[in-house]
Amino acid sequence: MHSPIASISRRRLLAGAVSMAATGAAIHLPHVGRVAAQDGVADSLVIDLDGELESIHPSLAYSGRDWSVVHSIYDSIVAIDASGAVVPLAAETFTTEDATTFTVVLREGLEFHDGTPVTAEALRGSWQFLMESGSSAVDLFTVITDVTVDGEREATIVCDAPAPWLPAQIATWMMLVPPGYTEDQALNEPIGTGPYIFNSYAQGQDVQLRRFEGYRLGEVKGEALAETVTFRIVPDPATRVADVATGTAHIADHIPEDFRAEVEGQGATVIDDPLVGSQWVRIATDAPPFDDPRVRQALNYAVDNQTIAEALLGPGTTALGSIFPDKRAPGYLESVEPYPYDPDRARELLAEAGVEEGTEVQLEMTQSSRRDIAEAIASNLEDVGFSVEIVASDLATFNAGWSDPERPALRLATWSPLFEPHTLLSLVFVSEGFLSRYANAEVDDLFAQASVEADDDARRALLESINEAMHGDPPVIFLWNLTATYAVKDAGAAWQPQGNEQIVPVAVPSS
Repeated sequence: MHSPIASISRRRLLAGAVSMAATGAAIHLPHVGRVAAQDGVADSLVIDLDGELESIHPSLAYSGRDWSVVHSIYDSIVAIDASGAVVPLAAETFTTEDATTFTVVLREGLEFHDGTPVTAEALRGSWQFLMESGSSAVDLFTVITDVTVDGEREATIVCDAPAPWLPAQIATWMMLVPPGYTEDQALNEPIGTGPYIFNSYAQGQDVQLRRFEGYRLGEVKGEALAETVTFRIVPDPATRVADVATGTAHIADHIPEDFRAEVEGQGATVIDDPLVGSQWVRIATDAPPFDDPRVRQALNYAVDNQTIAEALLGPGTTALGSIFPDKRAPGYLESVEPYPYDPDRARELLAEAGVEEGTEVQLEMTQSSRRDIAEAIASNLEDVGFSVEIVASDLATFNAGWSDPERPALRLATWSPLFEPHTLLSLVFVSEGFLSRYANAEVDDLFAQASVEADDDARRALLESINEAMHGDPPVIFLWNLTATYAVKDAGAAWQPQGNEQIVPVAVPSS
């Protein structure tokens, strides 16, 4: 159901940057000791992924598929839990008073897979490795001016301005790597501190991992489910379903709704996981007639998003009135309701704006996106007077066209996870954003304030104001939240999704 958005030259589209405002209180978790082998650990676990990996490099991962492998091999100093909170992982404590300096104390006795100890020097080297990687995430980390080494396990992350959104960027991209780590290692023989050790990667086929017996963070991140894990690339949904039904695979992602009965009839379980993400049609407001807010409001009245969701998407999918899917996303407001389906009101607004019957418009989608969804949206728009052409582009062309004035004004897009909206807003909805074709002075001002507001409550209030401003001056056709649907069986039944579209094969501790 969810088609992740991938690379755009060096500055890749950050499909899922996440963050959480920092607080002044120290965060502590219980002491974590060496984890012994468990009786319940399976011999092997096979996971079917619905498409090719873009990269297993920790700084070049941009999708749930990539992060599934990366976060199985690597850890960061902090992690994001299922509620969206940033919690210490390799860090024993992670504190800040002003969101400008962050004090880190690493857990004692942590080791990389090759036996190298995890130290403050390694943390500094991990930051330097990220900054030299060519990752699109580098732009987010330029706020860091230094990582000072204050002791064997103590370090301070120093920023040149308040960055309340930084901790979760660290959780996503700043993985701990050994001293002297190279690009070749990251691409071919990755070494981290995570619950699994890298074995092999056959591009287009599979990634094979084995359990790290010395893993010490199981009480936080979760215990490994199997001695060996194989991530297989299986684009065909019928094959993924058959694999789980026959026990060839234990977990499979992106299970279409029309396969649900077949999966359950074969003794497997279907899991619907409401993601912290949303789908929408981006509207280029620099192209007439969409430079008129009345036209963009009309588009929202014209699309029957709830009926489309019920007809074509899985349980748990509901119409939205914003890009923020639920209360796990800072900025979400229950009071911001979906536009009602009202084609008559849409026609009135279009007439007021002087839009002629039969105005031609293109709706762009990726070739891997669901055409039936695009066709349903196009049909609604045609009912109010537009003539719509659907343009299916390959992923590279689609991604390269976000800010191109020659590309279609409407584009069907998804964004997940949205535990923190800083990256999405900064790229797509701030007027100077790298991918933006939307300009709203109020949104720009509110975003500038939110970017440096260290108080969590005050920052949420600013993001909620952005939500309200964007609802009245819509930069998108608001559609619905995203739901990931998985099939699990046998050894895979111990795994539970976390709302982020990742399959990290661990048993996450209960909260």
